[in-house]
Amino acid sequence: MNQSNIEKLRSIQAKMIKNTSSSVSFSHVLNLVVTEGLKTLKT
Repeated sequence: MNQSNIEKLRSIQAKMIKNTSSSVSFSHVLNLVVTEGLKTLKT
């Protein structure tokens, strides 16, 4: 994974942390983004 993608995921993580009182792990954010991305692909 390149640095640009990591920074984008960290930004998403930061926004999610601001909107919730629970912790938000990097792997949780990564799984959400991958899941949403896979939904857009037609197999």
